[in-house]
Amino acid sequence: MHKAWFRSSADTSRGSGSARIAALVALLIGLAAGALWWSRTMQAADVVPQALPPGAKASGLPIEGKAPPLDGAVAWLNSPPLGGDALRGKVVLVDFWTYTCINCLRALPHVKAWAEHYRDQGLVVVGVHTPEFDFEKELANVRRAVTDLGITYPVAVDSRYRIWNAFDNHYWPAHYFIDAQGRIRHHHFGEGDYAGSERIIRALLAEAGQRVDALPMSHADGSGAQLAPDMAQIGSPETYLGHARAEHFASPGGFFPDHAKTYRLPESLALNRWALAGSWTVSEQSAKLDAAEGSIVFRFRARDLNLVLGPGRDGKPVRFTVTLDGQPPAGNHGTDTDAGGHGSVTSQRLYQLIRSRDSVRERNFEIRFEDPGVEAFAFTFG
Repeated sequence: MHKAWFRSSADTSRGSGSARIAALVALLIGLAAGALWWSRTMQAADVVPQALPPGAKASGLPIEGKAPPLDGAVAWLNSPPLGGDALRGKVVLVDFWTYTCINCLRALPHVKAWAEHYRDQGLVVVGVHTPEFDFEKELANVRRAVTDLGITYPVAVDSRYRIWNAFDNHYWPAHYFIDAQGRIRHHHFGEGDYAGSERIIRALLAEAGQRVDALPMSHADGSGAQLAPDMAQIGSPETYLGHARAEHFASPGGFFPDHAKTYRLPESLALNRWALAGSWTVSEQSAKLDAAEGSIVFRFRARDLNLVLGPGRDGKPVRFTVTLDGQPPAGNHGTDTDAGGHGSVTSQRLYQLIRSRDSVRERNFEIRFEDPGVEAFAFTFG
């Protein structure tokens, strides 16, 4: 499963050989279960077409079922809890996301643009923040991310997966398009097809009696980690560092799960192999540096290299330096590093470390940490 396009649910493992086959079977079973859910929901909801408002235009979109209520969030940000009364007569876009997901971050400029552009026409965007990593369950972290990302539309903090499960969702990002009568009329999983998604929004607004024909399409520009990827250039997959889902680990001797171990680098790395050096404890979700002067290396091929990182439990910043092929990144540095490759880990989030501005090719990446306590969760690429 290539997560440059989408992420599966948090308990999905990614492996090679038989594990890959098992993952594919699990995905097919999940999709079949989702189809069955839609069928049962449609029957239970008795979703029959209703009369359109005067002047409205029929969209011809199928009815996928009645939308579940947005119940069970541990908190709401930017809004009081939204229920049936608040959303009655509104076209609603439900966006499942989590704040360290690179795919969600790259979709975000478009979601924000739709929320602003069509607000006066009756569109309500609801971001449902459903976590992948444990630290994404913490309300303070989600609140900080919503502020830092400039999200002003309502966000349901779904740390207990109540809304996720009600929709039988399996993907980040996932967009569900709900008409003014509370019915799901379309869904889209993963990045891309933003123009198509916007046309769905416009069709549902027109069906609700809103005049959108003369309204231009919205405009969205992403920058930093939110810049659209060059998919043809990506030759490296999302790679987890916790032992539960880690792949292609190359330090001699392999993992010593959940215990401190001094790791060393191999003599060389093949493409998409990675390794640790120094004293680390590798848990299910992350690798934690136990003593100063540890490093992670990865041989990759992509324009962008990102790494989800967090400081130690004391919250003190962790200083680091990154190199490309043993040299400072210079003009190829990311938004969280300078030309010399220097940066610091100050909070639990995605850090953009490399943006290649010259030719994309296989390169050796290394990040060296000067301070202990840092946790590393997952590499992503763009």
